[in-house]
Amino acid sequence: MAEVLLTADRTLMSNYHSNEFLGFGTCAPPNFIPEWFYSFLFFPPIKASKGIPSAAPYGLRKTEAQLLKEGFDITTVSPDHLEEYISEAKVLGIHTMDPFGLGPASTTLAAIFKKEPYLAKYFHVLMSNPAIKKAKKRGLKVIVGGPGTWQFRYRQKFVEKHAIDCIVEGEAENVIGKLFRAALDGEDLPKYYEVGMRETPALEEIPDIVQPSINGLVELGRGCCRGCEFCNVTQRPLRWYPLEKIQREINLNVNSGKVSGCCLHAEDVMLYGSKNTMPKEEKLTRLHEFVVKKNEGGISWSHCSLAAVASNPKLFSKIAEIILQKQAWWGTEIGIETGSAELAKKIMPAKAHPFKAEEWTQVVQTGMGLMHDNKMVPACTLIVGLPEEKEDDIIKTMELVDDLKHVRSFIVPLFFVPLGRLKREDWFRRAEMTALHRQLLFQCTEHDFYWVDNLLELSFRDKWYGRFLREFYKGFAGIAKRKVRQIE
Repeated sequence: MAEVLLTADRTLMSNYHSNEFLGFGTCAPPNFIPEWFYSFLFFPPIKASKGIPSAAPYGLRKTEAQLLKEGFDITTVSPDHLEEYISEAKVLGIHTMDPFGLGPASTTLAAIFKKEPYLAKYFHVLMSNPAIKKAKKRGLKVIVGGPGTWQFRYRQKFVEKHAIDCIVEGEAENVIGKLFRAALDGEDLPKYYEVGMRETPALEEIPDIVQPSINGLVELGRGCCRGCEFCNVTQRPLRWYPLEKIQREINLNVNSGKVSGCCLHAEDVMLYGSKNTMPKEEKLTRLHEFVVKKNEGGISWSHCSLAAVASNPKLFSKIAEIILQKQAWWGTEIGIETGSAELAKKIMPAKAHPFKAEEWTQVVQTGMGLMHDNKMVPACTLIVGLPEEKEDDIIKTMELVDDLKHVRSFIVPLFFVPLGRLKREDWFRRAEMTALHRQLLFQCTEHDFYWVDNLLELSFRDKWYGRFLREFYKGFAGIAKRKVRQIE
C-alpha cells in the first residue's frame, strides 16, 4: 500500500458522458429527479479497476506527476474505494474545484433552487468518510489543493471540524513536494499555503502527466493576458507549452485506450502561442492538425475569447474546418459577462482587444455569429450584480441577449462572486435581485430552452441511449425554467 493517496470527490471523478457541458449539472442542487438517476445523467462515476480510476481530473494528474517525479510512493484512488487503500497511508491529498458551491454557477443555481449544490454535497460526503476519520486518529495528514481552495477562507469552521492539515492555493509544482515530505516526516504544516509569484513554476518545471486525464483534457498553457478585474487567472503570468509537450500528453491519453476525445485547456485556446491578443496562425494550425490526426473521439476547447475569434475570422474558420473533419460540432466556454460597453470598459477593458472596449457588443455579435456558422456551441456566462452595475447596464445586456437569440448557444447568468482584484467587494445575493435581474434570468432561460433540444440532439447523436436521456434533460430544463419564473 502506498504512503500517499490522492483522490477527489464523486462529482469530479466522472467523464460526464464524454461531454464537458454536462459537468455543469454538478452545480445544481438536488431536485425532482432521484439522486441516483441525476448522478447518472450528469456525473456517472468514472470506470475503475480495483478502486483505481481509469482517468482522473487533470489537476490531480499534475500533482501525481510532480510527486512521482520527486520519488514519492503514491496511488490515485476513486473516492468510493478509499477504505481499501487508506489503512497504511500517511498522507491524503484531495483535489477540489468548488468545495462549498461558492463558485458563480453554483451560487446562482443554489439561489434559484434554495439548496446546496451536488458538488458541495459530495465534497462534504468525501470529507466525512469514516475511513478518513479513523485514519486521522492514527496520524493521517490531509492536504487539499485545486482551483477551489480560495473558498476555505470563508469556511474556517469546516477546516477545523474535519482537521484539514494544509490547504494549498496556486500553482504548486515547486512547493507540493516539500509539503508532502513534511507531512510524511511528522513536521508541522502551514494551515494555509498561498503560492507566491517567486514560487510559480516555469514551463520546464511543470511535469507531463503520467496517467490519463478525464476526457483527454490537456493543458496548452497557463495564465491570461486579458486582465479582467473579476478573475483570479489573470493574476498569473502567461506561459504557453511547446507543441512537443502537448503532443506527449495527448499521446499518453490516446495510447492508454481509457479516454475518448481531447479537450484543449487554456483561458483562451484561440491565442495559443501568442504573446499578445492576436492569434498565431501557424502554431494554432499545427496544434489542431496533430490533435485531429491522433484523436477519434472528438475535440473540444475549455475556453476561448470572442475577441480572438472576431479578430481573425478566416483563421477561425480554418481551424473549424480541421476539427469538423471528424465531428458534427464542438464546444467551448466563453465569457460575455455584460452587454454594456461602459461597464466592460471599467472592469474588463482588455477583453475586447485588439478592438476597443467601446466596441464590446459588436465584438460579441461578430464572434458569436462566427461560432454559429462554424458549428461551435458556446456556453456563455453573464455576470449579474457586478460592482457599479446600473439599470442601464442590465438593459443593454438584455438587448444583447435578444440580439443573440438566433445563435446556437447556452447563455448562463451568474451571480457576482468576489474574485481577482475585486475579491474585497461584496457578494451579490438573491435578495438584491431587481425586477430587471429577474427578467434577464428568465430571458436567458428562454434562450437556453429554445436551443436545448438541438444541443441534446447534437450531444447524443451517436449514443444508443440518446433518445431516452434527452427527455430527462429536457424535463430538468423545464423545471429550471419554472423555478426562474417563480423567483421573487
